[in-house]
Amino acid sequence: MRVAVITRDARAYYQAVNTLKKYGIGFHSLTPGDKIPFDVEVVLVDEITFKQVDFPVKILIGEGFIDELLAVLEGRERFNRVYIAIDPGERPGVSVIADNRVLEVHRLKGPKDVEPILELLKKYPGARIKIGHGAKRQRVLMLKALGQLLGYDYHLILVNESGTTPRVGDTESKGVQDIVAAINIGLRQGREVSIGELLDLREPTKREIDDIKKRSRELSGNITISSDLAREVALGNITLEEALERQRRKSKLGGQ
Repeated sequence: MRVAVITRDARAYYQAVNTLKKYGIGFHSLTPGDKIPFDVEVVLVDEITFKQVDFPVKILIGEGFIDELLAVLEGRERFNRVYIAIDPGERPGVSVIADNRVLEVHRLKGPKDVEPILELLKKYPGARIKIGHGAKRQRVLMLKALGQLLGYDYHLILVNESGTTPRVGDTESKGVQDIVAAINIGLRQGREVSIGELLDLREPTKREIDDIKKRSRELSGNITISSDLAREVALGNITLEEALERQRRKSKLGGQ
């Protein structure tokens, strides 16, 4: 067990133990003056025992102490700046950049798959979100999903992602490109803007509508979505896959 709880304060002990059990973290229960086992890496203490206990790594039991504890146990350092960077697309790439170091990378299932982003925000308190300015349709879908959960007044950093996607010459190139682009976005400067401001969209042009209809034929093989559905896709209200499914249902109903 890498954690020891050292306190005579019943309330602090109860808070620490309940939280540790919730996270499945084993611990030693000690009182001030007890010998600390050799396997302990961090001790949890109350305000009084904080001064009494001589140990290199001490964490004060209080609100949010679990984040600090997990950072120690997972080997995460304290960073000045942490960014969760997103390369928007059909399968968005995500990177976590802390003080210009890459901590982890991910590839999401789709633009509405924002739960991993929320988990990273919990894992790295104080982290800021950066998002590339490209892939407008997918970016809007992701921003709407994030806005519903974080609020449309939530501020993130919009980054010009031109030149962030490298050429990779293997069968897994697309996935690698998404990840590398997310890393590059995380390393670039951008401008701060609220989600609501980014969602202030203009009406799509006829060319944009036609491009989406063409894309629907390419994706399905034989189905062209309607102009109304293409407009909904352009505005980021639905995905192209959802539009195709609606078109299929409409065609089936019309054929009955």
